[in-house]
Amino acid sequence: MLEHSVAPVLYQELTAVNGKKIAVATLNSEKSLNALSLPMVESLLPQMLQWKADPQVALVVLQGAGDKAFCAGGDIRDLYQAMKDQPGTYQPYVEDFFTKEYRLDYLIHTFDKPVLVWGNGIVMGGGLGLMAGASHRVVTASSRIAMPEMAIGLYPDVGASWFLNRMPAGCGLFLGLTGASINAADARFIGLADVFICHEQKAELLDKLLTVNWGNTVALNHQKLSDVLRAQEEGCRTQMPLSQIRLHQDAISRLPGQADLAGVMAAIDAMQGEDKWLLKAKDSLRYGSPITAHVVYRLLQLGQSLILADSFRLELGLSVQCAKLGEFQEGVRALLIDKDLQPKWQYPDVSTVPQAVIDELFRSPWSAGQHPLQDLGKLEN
Repeated sequence: MLEHSVAPVLYQELTAVNGKKIAVATLNSEKSLNALSLPMVESLLPQMLQWKADPQVALVVLQGAGDKAFCAGGDIRDLYQAMKDQPGTYQPYVEDFFTKEYRLDYLIHTFDKPVLVWGNGIVMGGGLGLMAGASHRVVTASSRIAMPEMAIGLYPDVGASWFLNRMPAGCGLFLGLTGASINAADARFIGLADVFICHEQKAELLDKLLTVNWGNTVALNHQKLSDVLRAQEEGCRTQMPLSQIRLHQDAISRLPGQADLAGVMAAIDAMQGEDKWLLKAKDSLRYGSPITAHVVYRLLQLGQSLILADSFRLELGLSVQCAKLGEFQEGVRALLIDKDLQPKWQYPDVSTVPQAVIDELFRSPWSAGQHPLQDLGKLEN
């Protein structure tokens, strides 16, 4: 049990009635809203592998310190510094960060034991990467989930080429391009969450999990966890917010039918409604990088035919290339460093972005057999 306050992740193993253990990992950076740092990833990856191999561990719980956020995205300030120090070049730190992050995300997706993520408060970017692949994803009344990478000149990564494609028609495209923030009901609707539970009932839920007779059969443990969560959800349903996406789903579902990216963006801009959520989504679309818009559009097309491991391999190459291009650096500067909200994007709109620029971003930086994630998913069907 790790108790030191500066540890990037706190670990605890709780013993259930029959001696089986519930392993708990807490992202421990409340001040940064538990932004996912490289030390967090380097701590979590081996610990998760150890828990996976330990027959006494029945399930894993991932949560964030404090009540404001599970994880507000990747800690990109170090990435920014690496890009700023050597602009326009290959960045070993960038490759290292994303390689390890995607390995962790993939491990969660393919973890055989139940993984419960408590998605309270802010869940963005890298936090959604941890949550999306979990077997049991809990959202609360304060859950705010988004992939806002358009605003920083990156793109929705951490397996988004996989999970955005598995949402109801048009939702992945809309959320990827606008970075719109969604609530608990939205997350349930689009398949990013499984259960809605009141945040103040977390301690009670954990106590109940300790009374469960966990066994050695993984499938039964999954069912037992599902049963407890569903029972806990019963008393919370009246607190579920109204879905924002459902209000606009008819228009959103027609987006994939547009002939090209410009048509999709025009269709979003033309969507009817004066609600704050839609207006903010339109503003974010206008603010975002035209290069990123092209990346999102092509990524979702390519991702339709990829297995999970290939999705992460594609994204790693794309992330490394984005760091080299400079758009990512400028986006972080404008939003998080100088905070002037005046990014100097390389192109004024999507119609002026050369095809060659996008082609280069999607070109793998590694020669055959040298991909850092080449071993990922060797057993995946």
